[in-house]
Amino acid sequence: MNDHKIINDPVFGFIKIPRGLLYDVVQHPLMQRLNRINQLGLASVVYPGARHTRFQHSLGAFHLTSEAVLSLQQKGNFIFDSEAEAVQTAILMHDIGHGPFSHVLEHTLIHGIAHEDISLMMMEKINRQTGGQLNLAISIFRGEYPKQFLHQLISSQLDMDRLDYLRRDSFFTGVTEGNIGSARIIKMLNVVNDSLAVESKGIYSLENFLTTRRLMYWQVYLHKTTVACEKVLVNTLNRAKALTRQGYDLFASPALKYFLQNEIDKAWFDSHDEALQMYGDLDDSDIWSALKAWKYSEDKILSTLATDILDRHIFKVEVSETPPDASRVSEIAQAIAAKMDISTDDAREYMMSINTIQKDMYNTEDDSITILYKDGTTRDISESSELLNVQLLSKKIRKYYLCFQRFE
Repeated sequence: MNDHKIINDPVFGFIKIPRGLLYDVVQHPLMQRLNRINQLGLASVVYPGARHTRFQHSLGAFHLTSEAVLSLQQKGNFIFDSEAEAVQTAILMHDIGHGPFSHVLEHTLIHGIAHEDISLMMMEKINRQTGGQLNLAISIFRGEYPKQFLHQLISSQLDMDRLDYLRRDSFFTGVTEGNIGSARIIKMLNVVNDSLAVESKGIYSLENFLTTRRLMYWQVYLHKTTVACEKVLVNTLNRAKALTRQGYDLFASPALKYFLQNEIDKAWFDSHDEALQMYGDLDDSDIWSALKAWKYSEDKILSTLATDILDRHIFKVEVSETPPDASRVSEIAQAIAAKMDISTDDAREYMMSINTIQKDMYNTEDDSITILYKDGTTRDISESSELLNVQLLSKKIRKYYLCFQRFE
């Protein structure tokens, strides 16, 4: 009888999942739901290969965490088997609360509650079902467990979540510059004063990691076409919500209908037991099937937006370093209103979008990576690196995206 299952992963090769708690978590319906949620939301409008799922990413992050635990143990850092299993369980479930289409729905179908909070609610639900077997994993996930470095493996500047998604997203998008040396970084990990540190030999891999992250953000995650497509989806859902509240009976799966009809925030989740169940029933396919029906809606705005997404007729985007000119915005809104025969207010609210996008690549306050030298001294990477210009990296890049319906 095998004591573990083996999964063949295109990025890391064979991933072993031990039978018992870890395998039970992988098999749980709430984990299996992640098979129906794309990791990169709508990025496939730019990179058709980006079709990998949150489930694959969770397995990859689990694999890297297993490797990291082994590497730390080999260097004499004491980690009990129960702690190792708990940190592996926590990383497996770190994304369990993600909604369809990545972060798009966090401000449309739900408000004032982050996917991390929902992940925790789901973990607590599974914990009740397993008679408290996840107590230790939840404590590490929340950063409440005395060994802080275990929490840092799940959530920090250099966590296994980031190491996996940069490697994986680079692989599936074909943006080869994103291919970081995750194995080398993991081999260089150590613990100093209950905090993760990277041995100085690994400094070049870290420099590559930080530069890669910046590149992947602007080239993939914040690519202007992806951002524009996400705005179309956000506006579509907001329009569907507004119509539902006005009494229109739109086609939607029961789970999607629940989120269109109700104003769902943290307080709602806390006071309605069925909310988590409904959220757990929601995945990418609910949205796609609704869009296919909404394409034929009598509501001109909803049908135009749904058609935009299905037929890849994406909002036009103008990127600038300064906020768009107010008179230009009004002009566009009026032109769209005239063309579609809708009110200027509706044109402004649904057929366009103005966004400020900001990304700090390295924030010295909360992003420090500690470098450990042979003589036992430590320094932050911002002081240790000869290649990285940390002033440049910590410069806040702010871009303004003006997205609007095009007619051509």
